[in-house]
Amino acid sequence: MAEKPTTGDEPREDRFERVWQVIEGIPSGCVLNYGKVARLAGYPGKARMVGMALASAPKKRQLPWHRVVNAQGRISFPEGSAKARAQRKRLESEGVEFEDGAIDLERFSPERALDRMLWGP
Repeated sequence: MAEKPTTGDEPREDRFERVWQVIEGIPSGCVLNYGKVARLAGYPGKARMVGMALASAPKKRQLPWHRVVNAQGRISFPEGSAKARAQRKRLESEGVEFEDGAIDLERFSPERALDRMLWGP
């Protein structure tokens, strides 16, 4: 996934589209944090915009929203909430592992996906 240069003055819909495209590109069993998604979409420092884009994504888009976590590798929804449980369940069903409630962002990064497929965890 390469970062895409932007001018910074694109309409909101275009910015969100770029974010959605990055999220759609996160392979199963991998995660990215909000800041990395923003950088890859061409908007470094705009992690909160990623959250807004996710919240406003059309349901028909069926984004793999569960593959986006916070900078500490944790689920951002309140612990124990239905959304947090759903996100964790989806991630675990894809083979993502939690240790003390956090995901090793490097181990489960898209860049490491090929290594895991060839050589295992």
